[in-house]
Amino acid sequence: MKIIHEREKCIGCGACVATCPNFWEMADDGKSKLLGSKVNQKTKNYELETEKAGCNQNAVDGCPVSIIHIEK
Repeated sequence: MKIIHEREKCIGCGACVATCPNFWEMADDGKSKLLGSKVNQKTKNYELETEKAGCNQNAVDGCPVSIIHIEK
């Protein structure tokens, strides 16, 4: 599956970091960062391939601007 982060739209609330710190951290620019992700050059979104969603579903559910997605 793939975790997708529309980072340009991030408001830096930190909900993803609080609920899933093994995958997320706050970057120096005040926005969250999906650890180990790579930029999709077409969409400019950050993407991470992973076998299980784990706590990332909590990050999806907790994001107030709905910019974190899981594709199965």
